Amino acid sequence: MKVAVFLADGFEEVEALTVVDYLRRMDITVDIISIMEGKEVKGAHDIVVVADRVIDRAGGMGRYDGVVIPGGLPGATNLRDDNDVIDMVRKTDGEGGLLAAICAGPIVLEKAGIIEGRRITSYPGFEAELGGGIYEQKSVVRDNNIITARGPALAADFAIEIVAYLLGDEKAEELREDILY
Repeated sequence: MKVAVFLADGFEEVEALTVVDYLRRMDITVDIISIMEGKEVKGAHDIVVVADRVIDRAGGMGRYDGVVIPGGLPGATNLRDDNDVIDMVRKTDGEGGLLAAICAGPIVLEKAGIIEGRRITSYPGFEAELGGGIYEQKSVVRDNNIITARGPALAADFAIEIVAYLLGDEKAEELREDILY
């Protein structure tokens, strides 16, 4: 099981790092992938994270079972405007892989053209940018291989839903117990 978490300058730290932490606790391989020039990526609240790798602009990213798009601004817009990220999202969707986006992150899924007729949510105020999706004002929404969530306070719920999707409800419950949720 291998998941990519894409980071761009301006990402929401709690949304990205909660997912990385919780998935790694469950022995899921997670690659933090910078789309910047180097491995250092500066979050929306000035926390610098060192990614595991930098995006391969030559298309040699390999296969992932899932892609996670954190929110934060301008992080989410930076990811949305990156053609290689969009290509990876489309490829993952085409292979039936997990696509998870939180906060402003669903704008990346919209740009990739994969939310048409699918249930989604986002940070309040992004509804108009998510045309084609069936918008729900719920904390976390799962529609087949797409998981979306509203914002930073829901990072734990988002990560737990990702674990449930990838490993099943029993493993998600183990995670809840491990983190005293």
